[in-house]
Amino acid sequence: MDFRIPARSEHYRRRIAEFVERELIPLESDPASFDAHDNIRLDLLQGVREKAKREGLWCLQLRPEYGGVGSSKVEMAVCYEAMNHSIFGPAAFNSAAPDDGNMMLLQAVGTPEQRERWLRPIADGNVRSAFAMTEPHPGGGSDPGMIMTTATRRGSEYVIRGRKWFITGAAEASHFIVIARTSDDVRHGLTAFLFDKDQPGWRIARRIPIMGPEEHGGHCELEFDDLVVPADNVLLGEGQGLKVTQIRLGPARLTHCMRWLGLAKRCLAIAQDYAAERHAFGTRLADRESIQMMLGDLAMNIEIGRLLVAKAAWQLDQGDHARKEISMAKVVVARVLNQAADTAIQVNGARGYSKDTILEWVYRYARQARLVDGADEVHRMVLSRLLAKDKEKPFWDWPAKGPPAAACDHAAK
Repeated sequence: MDFRIPARSEHYRRRIAEFVERELIPLESDPASFDAHDNIRLDLLQGVREKAKREGLWCLQLRPEYGGVGSSKVEMAVCYEAMNHSIFGPAAFNSAAPDDGNMMLLQAVGTPEQRERWLRPIADGNVRSAFAMTEPHPGGGSDPGMIMTTATRRGSEYVIRGRKWFITGAAEASHFIVIARTSDDVRHGLTAFLFDKDQPGWRIARRIPIMGPEEHGGHCELEFDDLVVPADNVLLGEGQGLKVTQIRLGPARLTHCMRWLGLAKRCLAIAQDYAAERHAFGTRLADRESIQMMLGDLAMNIEIGRLLVAKAAWQLDQGDHARKEISMAKVVVARVLNQAADTAIQVNGARGYSKDTILEWVYRYARQARLVDGADEVHRMVLSRLLAKDKEKPFWDWPAKGPPAAACDHAAK
């Protein structure tokens, strides 16, 4: 197997790493860089984004007509990891959730008119977006089949009523995608709609306080009370909402993992630097076997996560849904991020628990990783079900090149 990355991928990875080190990491140590919700100030972010655009590092995941370079998923894995070596990285390069997943979805399934109206402003960095699917109990969460928000057809329009919550970025978003029920059909009962923040018939009921630092726009509860959406704003067609969620959420889960690996590596680097300089009882921390084992174990687990992400990304590039591979990566990398933050704080002691480093920021942020886009338990359940179907599709198969029989005949000769 060839684990080497293409020269173009390394070119972008190196330039991103240099940008992060030069432009973003210095901002993290200045309290004035942060807004009230522990993210980079929007006015400061705007200047950083302009620099990323000028250096050709903007929206790499999109096709050239939308300002990107058409990165493959494997290339994205390489670059996103480098971007999130800083906590400000994803937003600076326009690769942060939820915009990242929404842009890729609109590029994949939007009509030309929809892409121009809804995608291009996000890709240009002029507006932000949100994806409204999750609902309060007894509505849909990890199970889209439980969605209760309804969309009733009325001539050439739909009228949407219901509630959503924990909608990331909603308070700063202008463009929204909402999943609503249009029938009771198990497979084709959901539909995806596009709407703008200025349309009447909906409101943000509250911005939900959370434990960790927040994405721009927070996590909000939305109420829909006769939001009218034209039929032209349906994504992929009526009844295709479940397909829309599958197209969006699989790659989006994986891009979370790509970014989390960058944060995990940053935590390890902070721990290594401190262990190398800190002495206790006449010995450097880095020379103590207990510290070496902690750092070595973390490094190993990060590499396991990177391999899982790389394989899942490769599967997506081959046109496979990579459901098994993405679930494995999601569970493992979310846990690795939590391990990385905890280990680095332990090595740094009180310094790690303070705000002198970004470790406490990552520690608070990391806990959500095991919940967002499907809790660990949901993905483990998915893996168990796929394992039970091993006779239909082998769980541990190796994709083969070329016709197997011909290769065997050649070997026999």
